[in-house]
Amino acid sequence: MRIQKFIAECGVCSRRAAEELVLAGKIFVNGKEAAVGMDVDPENDRIMYSGKRLYIKACDKQYFIFYKPRGVITSMKRESEDEKRPIVADFIKKIKGRVYPVGRLDRDSEGILILTDDGEAALRMTHPRYHINKTYRVTVRGNVSENQLAKLRDGVLLDDGMTKPAIVAIQSQTSEKGENEDSDDIYTDENIRIVKTALHITISEGRNRQIRRMCEAVGLEVMLLKRIAVGEILLGRLKPGEYRPMTEAEKAKLMKSLSLPYTPPEKKGKTLSETKHGKPVHRYGREKSVNERRFLKQVKKMK
Repeated sequence: MRIQKFIAECGVCSRRAAEELVLAGKIFVNGKEAAVGMDVDPENDRIMYSGKRLYIKACDKQYFIFYKPRGVITSMKRESEDEKRPIVADFIKKIKGRVYPVGRLDRDSEGILILTDDGEAALRMTHPRYHINKTYRVTVRGNVSENQLAKLRDGVLLDDGMTKPAIVAIQSQTSEKGENEDSDDIYTDENIRIVKTALHITISEGRNRQIRRMCEAVGLEVMLLKRIAVGEILLGRLKPGEYRPMTEAEKAKLMKSLSLPYTPPEKKGKTLSETKHGKPVHRYGREKSVNERRFLKQVKKMK
């Protein structure tokens, strides 16, 4: 087994992050510094990280949905003891076992983060090969022209290259008087000034601060950025700082999108995910808001 795969299977981090640990000289195999790509024997080799021996987890993998608030850093460790800014680890202390966030949300953004100890799933969720969509609700200042929408949809030239085409739709607009209008009834009166516009943007890439840079490139000022979905996994009704375990239906959707096998556990009596009309019902509230359901239908039609 390759060293980075072993580290991921132990639930430490994703394979990509495991490679960085190895390159940083933080992994030791039988007392010697590890090298990226080296083969290890989980039963006979002694693999160490931060002074502790690593073991492959024998229990079931864990998957959680977490609502990262604005101002929180997507990290499980502080860079120094003097660091006072909140991190993801501050909110999930009651989770048993070691889980970590998949991908990142910048400090000024909020929304869904998937937490897991499944290294293979984490790798596939962040690898470009699997094209896992991420959907954002982006509130920008002022109106948005058809030309700006077209540029966002077709791809924007950034300093690290052209972005892939995105799915973009106007969700709502707010006038100077504070009145909201759905995207089906956009203002046409030139005397009414739009003060902010809410967009739903779906991308399949994961570049650093990509949505913010795309909007800046077409002349839009981002006021609020919230990630509402990763693939078909939705943020739903969670409040900032809250988390919940995925339902079995959500796990099945996620594994299918990642081309990974999934066997649901045997049912014992009534479960939280028992259904009404074929839809999951659980104590965490509705799985989708009205706007999220509407937009995801649009995404499926446009694929």
